[in-house]
Amino acid sequence: MFNILVAEDNEKLRQLMCTVLSKNGYHPVPAEDGRQALDILDTQYIDLIISDIMMPHVDGYDLARKLRESGYAKPILMVTAKESFTDKQRAYGIGIDDYMVKPIDVNEMILRVGALLRRAKIATERMLRIGGLTLDYDTITVRRGEESTQLPQKEFYLLYKLLAYPNKIFTRQQLMDEIWGMDSETDERTVDVHINRLRDRFKDTGEFEITTVRGLGYKAVKHV
Repeated sequence: MFNILVAEDNEKLRQLMCTVLSKNGYHPVPAEDGRQALDILDTQYIDLIISDIMMPHVDGYDLARKLRESGYAKPILMVTAKESFTDKQRAYGIGIDDYMVKPIDVNEMILRVGALLRRAKIATERMLRIGGLTLDYDTITVRRGEESTQLPQKEFYLLYKLLAYPNKIFTRQQLMDEIWGMDSETDERTVDVHINRLRDRFKDTGEFEITTVRGLGYKAVKHV
């Protein structure tokens, strides 16, 4: 089930969007403003964000900007009463993926959420298959044939992230921000420790390898 963060300070609209999302098979995660949304993102995995613009503490512009600057790549759907071209231009310039003007048709919102998830190449079953290996996101397990291994959570998320974007270079900070959280006080060298553990676990596999890009970070290279 996909986790959809709904950042909206209007309680009735927030509840409505969450109810509609839930009825359509999504798991809504409500947030009263952008600050609470950032707190949630530190502790929960979110597949897509629906955000208002005009919110107290941290508005939708700042929320999207902070996320994109940190390397967060999940889809962002902006839902707002601000309808001018300048407002839309600013939002898309920050890096949002879609824009809806209030009052919205919640059924259209559901269609857009589905399209954004497909566009982000997130498989409906939340699995990755590389040769004879299958990574199951919901159970954080790696399977080969009848054998199944459940990895420590952070190791699995790290492996899944790298293999979902083969040959893409991720800096340590990008991986830290997305997997450990942007406000984590853990040293980014923790990424190195987890990478070494993954290399040791999968040293005999022929499907992929995790390579170090000197001065930049890491990338996964598929061999199948």
